[in-house]
Amino acid sequence: MRLATFLLTILLALPAAIASAQNFSPAITVDDKVVTVFELEQRRKLLELFRTPGDLTKLAREQLIDDRLKQIALDRAGLSITPEALANEVDAFAARANLSTDQFTTILAQNGVAFETLQEFVRMGVSWRDYIRSRYGNAVNITAADIDRALGQSGTGADGIEVLLSEIILPAPPQRAAQANALASQISQTTSQAQFSSFARQYSALPSRNNGGRLGWLPISNYPPQLQSLILGLSPGEVTAPIGITNGVALFQMRGVREVASAPKPPTSIEYAAYYIPGAGTEAGRAAAARLALDVDVCDDLYGAARGQSPEVLERNARAPSEIPQDIAIELARLDRGEVSYNVTRGDNIVFLMLCNRVTGDGGGDRDAVANRLRSQRLSGYADALLEDLRAAAQING
Repeated sequence: MRLATFLLTILLALPAAIASAQNFSPAITVDDKVVTVFELEQRRKLLELFRTPGDLTKLAREQLIDDRLKQIALDRAGLSITPEALANEVDAFAARANLSTDQFTTILAQNGVAFETLQEFVRMGVSWRDYIRSRYGNAVNITAADIDRALGQSGTGADGIEVLLSEIILPAPPQRAAQANALASQISQTTSQAQFSSFARQYSALPSRNNGGRLGWLPISNYPPQLQSLILGLSPGEVTAPIGITNGVALFQMRGVREVASAPKPPTSIEYAAYYIPGAGTEAGRAAAARLALDVDVCDDLYGAARGQSPEVLERNARAPSEIPQDIAIELARLDRGEVSYNVTRGDNIVFLMLCNRVTGDGGGDRDAVANRLRSQRLSGYADALLEDLRAAAQING
């Protein structure tokens, strides 16, 4: 009886103990709205889970301040989202990662992120999007001349940008993640090309390590959209902050940037094949991938390699650049059509990647896509201007 009473006492005390371990004290105030220490840490963990590049502590602070400013505008407009609509948006958010909401919730919990943190992230994103559309939608008029001009300028003139980078990818399986992240932080501080090349030769998991990590000139549009602004923000010699990818950490050093008179149009989608070879991290697996590279010239050849095996062993995708997993997108950036890479792993498998095609969408059917892109850009401009006005008018402390 005493044991039962003792256990009941412990169980009743758990919620209070858990709550006390979380710091709900104010960290930032935006007018009368508060951002807590707990919220800052939760947003940082969420960004880390999303493998967002950059200084995540700083980015979490900036995002949450922006969220409070946006909430001020939403409150003034009397806008909110119903619980049912929010649940549907969260389901859709999880589905974009090919997961159910329950599966996504489990992944969040494993990474120390509360489900409510994701809900708030989605709620604010959807509410602000709908508010901007309702407030400024009628002010955006995309004409046929606008579309013609956009199509005519895409990939021509002096606005084509190429970058000359050096690269390092550090292996970071879970048991070595802390060590890899510490080394990546050290490398990210260098501004010496010679020192970066030395680090690449010593630590990088990519074949480019034999050349000190140096890449040739590549269109900036080859790189994942979420990395392009990060890369273009570098001065010569500067290195990106560590970029988390699956089982690894990536770093890029800027060696040069140039405008070219005739650049390829940015791809609207990228078609690639991924063939899974057992033996990640083994010489036998690397040897099998190297042999396959000699036997295939185009993506269709991989169907022969996969014949008689489970359908899951070969995937062929055509995705918008923003929808491609970041580690896959980084590999594809340096490939031309028909070229292969086998540096990425998934579990115990090597991912044998082949670039099938970069689809630039030259056809007239893309006029709708161009119109939508222009509309989004103009609405984004209105949203940025409104946010700056809100920031100027607010009292922000902390």
